Amino acid sequence: MNYIPTIGIEMHCEMKSHTKVFSRARNTYSEEANIHVSPVDIGLPGILPVLNKECVRKAIKAACILNCTIPKYLYFDRKNYYYPDLPKGYQITQSHDPIGQNGKILVPFQDGDFEVLIHDIHLEEDSAQLEHIGRYSYINYNRSGVPLLELVTEPCFHSKEEVIAFLEYIRRVYQYADISLADATKGQIRCDVNISLSKDDTLGTKVEVKNVNSFANVGAVIDSEIERQLHLITCGRAEEIEQETRRFDEESGETKRMRSKADAIDYKYFVEPNIPKIRIDEKMIDEIKKEIPVLPRERFLKYTKDYGLTKVDAQTILKEKAISDYFDSWIDAGIEPLEACNWIIGPILGYLNKEGMKISDFEFSIADFQFVLEKLHDGTISSKQAKEIVGKMLTEHASPKDLITHDFAQISDEEVLNQIISEIIERSSEQLEAYKNGRTNLFSYFVGQVMKETGGKANPIKTRDLLEKKLK
Repeated sequence: MNYIPTIGIEMHCEMKSHTKVFSRARNTYSEEANIHVSPVDIGLPGILPVLNKECVRKAIKAACILNCTIPKYLYFDRKNYYYPDLPKGYQITQSHDPIGQNGKILVPFQDGDFEVLIHDIHLEEDSAQLEHIGRYSYINYNRSGVPLLELVTEPCFHSKEEVIAFLEYIRRVYQYADISLADATKGQIRCDVNISLSKDDTLGTKVEVKNVNSFANVGAVIDSEIERQLHLITCGRAEEIEQETRRFDEESGETKRMRSKADAIDYKYFVEPNIPKIRIDEKMIDEIKKEIPVLPRERFLKYTKDYGLTKVDAQTILKEKAISDYFDSWIDAGIEPLEACNWIIGPILGYLNKEGMKISDFEFSIADFQFVLEKLHDGTISSKQAKEIVGKMLTEHASPKDLITHDFAQISDEEVLNQIISEIIERSSEQLEAYKNGRTNLFSYFVGQVMKETGGKANPIKTRDLLEKKLK
């Protein structure tokens, strides 16, 4: 009998803000340890948390995007446990009434959308970072107190492809809405993956895999855990699948047991006494909704349906909001969408990727490219020359006006072209005779000679027209 995997995700993402969620220490990535730390972050006696308003607004923005119900009051809970990376002995989080509940979002996937149900999204503080080197463990408190959004889905996924499509889309949404940089290379995203196998609409035993640090590893976890559970079921050992917590071992590509859920910690949640309950009024929610930009799914539909871009090209442009905004600015400048897409995806992104640059580092204005395209459309330069000009602009940082004036101006003067064509025909008597006797393919020979004579600057359309007349 076929077994269907059922998967739920808990996605933890560090938020973008100037300071940490409950202290004035800077919230910024640094390779140097323990330089962005305050007494609040390390739990010194007598400290009091002060809530970051910017983080609250961004958490509400995320809840709105996910179509969640937002409570009338915001308050926090203490999650009590001791671990070396949690200096206070508790984490300030939201347990009983999170900032967003019972939401849903449509996620682009293959040939359509699929709906993901959201259990809740809540705001909390991150722990410090433990690094294990040899016999010693080191604690980096830069991460302690960093604002963290935890998004918990319902168990509504049935393949790793759906899960990764969802995670990629939410990361993109966070970036577009300025909620998070969502940079996995800096450890800003971590996931817990809950997996079970089911048949006849009866869910199997759920297994949780903690702290998966990349989307690729999320896929590997799902593959490994499905294989492990399926093996136990087919061997008649289904009872060995426990409700437990496991971790992912990257070297072996397998999940390893950590603890049974029967041994789960009692966190003894209670309301955080040092942060007063805050009323969330409808006016503030309405203001925040107005700050939400056009999100990737809506842009994707516009690019493919209104502009005629292929799905692949649209997804390439949408990978970064800065690139999508740059593409939109070309359209606003009056450039045709398909033409803008071809130039941006081709030479521009190719150059930026090769040089390791971002679109924000780009030195040429849209007006520079408009000038090249105008000269292409009025016949001053050919399409081949346009590509060469843009290539020289990028690699040699040259002005397109200077390049076209001095090096690439197309010869369109009929008198000049006729003189060149006449000279070529005069010295190509043998080819001319063969052409007259039916070898019409030699027409390409004469075109090539004109191009060679002019260094490729002859207007190709006018050249062909004049040659046809002359050869007749």
